[in-house]
Amino acid sequence: MQWLIPDCYWPAVTTDGEYVSHEAICILNTNLKAVTVALTLYFEDRDPFSGIERTIPAQRTLHIRMDQLEGDPVPRGVPYAVVVDCDQPIAVQYTRVDTTQPALAIGTTIV
Repeated sequence: MQWLIPDCYWPAVTTDGEYVSHEAICILNTNLKAVTVALTLYFEDRDPFSGIERTIPAQRTLHIRMDQLEGDPVPRGVPYAVVVDCDQPIAVQYTRVDTTQPALAIGTTIV
């Protein structure tokens, strides 16, 4: 199974507050066994970045903060897309928190 998140973006502008702009991919595994998901990042001007894998235990959830991935593959201010692959049915939700303005914005969608 594959889930596509075509509109990802981590703002280049930093904030002075304690709550930082970020994105998260939230995965819900309602299966009776653990599942492993693989993420591939796609960019407009560079090769895809793959090799991001996470295991979600049975009947659990996992929130993957895109700004806290090993190797820092997500650059600030660059649009990108994510493909989530898994061989079991799961629910995938993408959330973007934008704190670049005093009026904090949050956007979310289930894919």
